[in-house]
Amino acid sequence: MDETALILEAQHGDLDSFNTLVLTYQDIVFNTALRIMGDEESAADATQEAFLSAFRAIKSYRGGSFKAWLLRTVTNACYDELRRQKRRPSVPLEPETDDGEEMETPRWLADPSMSPEEAAEADELEHAIQHCLEALPVEFRAVVVLTDLQGMDYKEVAASVRVPLGTIKSRLARARLRLRECLQGFWELLPATFRLEEEILRT
Repeated sequence: MDETALILEAQHGDLDSFNTLVLTYQDIVFNTALRIMGDEESAADATQEAFLSAFRAIKSYRGGSFKAWLLRTVTNACYDELRRQKRRPSVPLEPETDDGEEMETPRWLADPSMSPEEAAEADELEHAIQHCLEALPVEFRAVVVLTDLQGMDYKEVAASVRVPLGTIKSRLARARLRLRECLQGFWELLPATFRLEEEILRT
């Protein structure tokens, strides 16, 4: 895929080119929204709004990481949605299907190479991580999601959430500490390497 060419064509109004970009990045954008919003319905709304905003604003894109530009757009959409809801999001420990039934294993964890036992452990760890993310203030949660889950650098995150670089570093450090403390309540679910690091820190 020639991303640069697709972007140029989309900037000239080619909807097919923009749709190709959407298909390429929709999972990343949705998963970012899901981590920030906490439930699939709100994440889907934020994702849709993000892509609509991106299409309207694509002529303003001036190069650099297109992924970072899209994630900035979806982060803004999440903030707008949270303000609209005027409440902190709540997350069921078991995500629901379109039919309203609880999913035993979220689809984003699906891995056909896993044994049933490994899949169950991964599922429990996923729930623990999401629970601890949900305990963070939304501004901390967004920084962790963009940095640690989506791999953006500090400058990109600062641009995405429109706060100074120093604030990003401070929020990330505090968020990681809170996550570490929260995850101690799920000690038996953590990977062995993580438990080993904690034992060293405690000695």
